Amino acid sequence: MESKQSRNEYLRRIYKVQDYIESNINDSLSIEELADVAGFSKFHFHRIFKGIVDEPLSRYVNRLKLERATNLLTYRLDMTITDIAYHFGFTDSAVFSRTFKNYYGVSPSQYRNDNSKNCKDVSDPSQYNECKKVRGNVEIVLADDINVAYIRHIGTYEELTIAFPKMIEKLFHYAAKENCHVFEDTKVLTIYHDHHEFTEDNHLRTSLCITIPNESAVETSDIGIMVIPSGKYAVGHFEIFQDEYKGVWDFLYGEWLPNSGYKPRDSYPFEMYKNDPRQHPENKHIVDIYVPIEPF
Repeated sequence: MESKQSRNEYLRRIYKVQDYIESNINDSLSIEELADVAGFSKFHFHRIFKGIVDEPLSRYVNRLKLERATNLLTYRLDMTITDIAYHFGFTDSAVFSRTFKNYYGVSPSQYRNDNSKNCKDVSDPSQYNECKKVRGNVEIVLADDINVAYIRHIGTYEELTIAFPKMIEKLFHYAAKENCHVFEDTKVLTIYHDHHEFTEDNHLRTSLCITIPNESAVETSDIGIMVIPSGKYAVGHFEIFQDEYKGVWDFLYGEWLPNSGYKPRDSYPFEMYKNDPRQHPENKHIVDIYVPIEPF
């Protein structure tokens, strides 16, 4: 196997483990279990993971748990800190609080007091002046599983923007080769696995995806297959300029969600692109943003 092919195979296996961790983040994940997912010996796996991800496996898992916990601390006031600790597999609230403070520099209770969205008055116009400029229609839908082929990008969103065209080209070439490409029905999506406010830029994981008919397509050394899980989503429909994406996300999470009667579901949000901005008379992006939700 050539050097580039070999590295791509290692990356494919590590991405598979990352997806597995994300899907099972509430469980206690052993080194044996994760090494088995990767297809590596447990005696070497943690070194391989550290060498490729540039982060020890245990720290990586804990970081993801803590980043998910910040979401619950912010939006799930019905859950106590002890509830959240057990939800993510910590042995007790003291261990969770200590780990959280070591990572964020504040206790979970202080973080909740500073960031809670459920109890804030969202009617203050000054609080949302910027995001009110990019309102859109939001509907609640029950979505089926979405099968996608993806290329994983790790790094800043600015780097992703530069890499986007070549990644899309590679995905569509793959789809044509696998005979799973139907142009009229194929959608392009971006899945955000991390939140840029909580995750260091060099660790941000983003998956650029195209929809495929089923899971029968074969993974390659640099293109993976996964399923976006079915469930209830708030879907915001927007027609925006490139620099308005932040305002759209702020509107959904800062204004629509607190007034909706729903809370975020423990899954990842994603963007689904509906046009080629280069063909729009104003170069605008027509995009649907899916936020996983559930009732209180």
